[in-house]
Amino acid sequence: MFTSLLIANRGEIACRIMRTARHLGMRTIAVYSEADADALHVREADEAVLIGPAEAAKSYLSVDAIMAAAQQTGAEAIHPGYGFLSENQELAAACERAGIIFVGPSVQSMRLMGMKDEAKRIMQAAGVPVTPGYHGEDQREDTLAMEADKIGYPVLIKAVAGGGGRGMRRVDAAKDFLDALKSARREAKSAFGDDRVLIEKFILNPRHIEVQIFGDRRGRIAHFYERDCSVQRRHQKVIEESPAPGMSAEVRIAMCAAAVEAARAVAYENAGTVEFIVDGSGPLRPDGFWFMEMNTRLQVEHPVSELVTGFDLVALQLRVAAGGSVPEQDQIAQRGHAIEVRLYAEDPANGYMPSTGRLDQFELPQGGHIRLDSGFAKGDLVSEHYDPMLGKIITHAPTRDLAIRQLGRAVASVHSWPVRTNAGFLARVLNEPDFQAGEVDTGFIAVHDDLLHGVHQSTPYRAAITALVMQVLAMGEGQGTSPWQAQDGWRLNQPSHLVRSFGDTGEILRVRLTPLGAGHWKMVCGTCTLDVHNVRRSDKGIIFMLDGVEHWAEIRPDGAGWITFDNGDAWRLEAPNPDAASDEGAASSMIAAPMPGKVLSVAAKAGQSVTKGETLVVLEAMKMEHSLDAPKDGVIAEVSVSTGDQVNDGDVLVRFEDD
Repeated sequence: MFTSLLIANRGEIACRIMRTARHLGMRTIAVYSEADADALHVREADEAVLIGPAEAAKSYLSVDAIMAAAQQTGAEAIHPGYGFLSENQELAAACERAGIIFVGPSVQSMRLMGMKDEAKRIMQAAGVPVTPGYHGEDQREDTLAMEADKIGYPVLIKAVAGGGGRGMRRVDAAKDFLDALKSARREAKSAFGDDRVLIEKFILNPRHIEVQIFGDRRGRIAHFYERDCSVQRRHQKVIEESPAPGMSAEVRIAMCAAAVEAARAVAYENAGTVEFIVDGSGPLRPDGFWFMEMNTRLQVEHPVSELVTGFDLVALQLRVAAGGSVPEQDQIAQRGHAIEVRLYAEDPANGYMPSTGRLDQFELPQGGHIRLDSGFAKGDLVSEHYDPMLGKIITHAPTRDLAIRQLGRAVASVHSWPVRTNAGFLARVLNEPDFQAGEVDTGFIAVHDDLLHGVHQSTPYRAAITALVMQVLAMGEGQGTSPWQAQDGWRLNQPSHLVRSFGDTGEILRVRLTPLGAGHWKMVCGTCTLDVHNVRRSDKGIIFMLDGVEHWAEIRPDGAGWITFDNGDAWRLEAPNPDAASDEGAASSMIAAPMPGKVLSVAAKAGQSVTKGETLVVLEAMKMEHSLDAPKDGVIAEVSVSTGDQVNDGDVLVRFEDD
């Protein structure tokens, strides 16, 4: 076994690999960009090397920079993690030339599986079922459009060199094909340096189920069972679990056997994942799944496989890379149920807009039944230059129901401010009856969009919850025996009630709270009315039941206002200012950059008449595209940016003429 390991990555995966490497007695070496000088993975490593500026292409994606760091530190091996260079043949080949162990598959296996079109042809030859589609070399627009017509809509455009949902577009009608193709190619070129695509039949009600496989130099290939990754947003996984809901022994045997044959077809070594698209329109069938792609690396969701099998897959990667063997298949068994959620720095209710900045408040769940893989700590900076994933929260229990309950409570206890996260959204998904029943496919989030834009996102709801926490805490503090000191809303000749007021962007919010006895409260704010039950104090806040869901809520002072945390959601309200006035007209007279990024395209021109919702600027930030739309009908007065410009948060991009 080697004794020093350079991790060519950042964030939570770098920290996770270091944890196992240290346990095995290895010296850990981190690499970092100028933007990550104070990052957690740098602080946790035994040694760290600066490899370039914030721009990933000049740092984390630079094979020369990674190899120079390895030579400088005397690293015996390089682990690429996932993303960045994890499936880059050039890095694997450079390691081979330099006599450094690459913790991953051979260059040949990566080459064969790295291009989705070639991979499909190999799988067909090996007898692995493959989704119908076009994988040809002719990339002319008219050819691709014609092939899509032959396949029949809906179709899926996928980047040949893609991954992580980038360069992927679903198209439901021929009239939308060319626009989707251009968008997919633009994103693929930016993310992978390759704008080639393939076209596949889109399977209706599809489920995404994958199999973790491992191979060694002796030719032994074993699987570590399946993971269901069907709950996705923008083709990126959000929740993963193992075993897959509704999986029968018959289908599991067929799918895992197909995955092993796929790996055997390319003489695969080390960790990999064979991904299948599965017909989810009814019960799972042995003939109802098709090969989608093979990821020649460790996956983000590997912890669920570790928890149900009891194997440390990173440790196994390191041992196999050093010449060790994969366990015999009969030594690998599934035990219990594991579920993982990905915690992103983003606002799901605002089109999953990434959130950046300093983590002034950042608390993650703790407990023996919780596994936490994170790359951030309180006070760290979330940069606009990289993927918005903050970490992963995973639970393991004897049953799926118990794992969901444990994970729901863990996610609900996430506190983050001012950086927004998707924790509240994840908590609502875990409480959704369809998810709890295992009724999931890749369209789950689109169908349940109320989980994004429900009452929990409304300002009156937030004011009502903040008022309730304040009132319940106040009633339990400093009250003597005198009725004149009681803060219970008593009124002479009127029903008991209290009123609390808050300010929000110039608006005054008044909440009327009525105690109804036995922990039952009614709150009214504008058109929002909430009936909450079983209200009681917790160590730091209150617990209550709303619409059958248990909530844990806390408030914390913040200057002239308060931050409220409620089941993973967070918001800030001000003390009321009666002289303040909202300025919605000014806000709607312009389009400003919601975060730092690069302008990909500009459709707006001075003097142009536009309608509300029309896309005027497309911005790239945190490795994703964001469409900025007209906030109203109007005439454009000025366009301040051009394609290729770099903009900062708040920069005015488009101005409208005054009404």
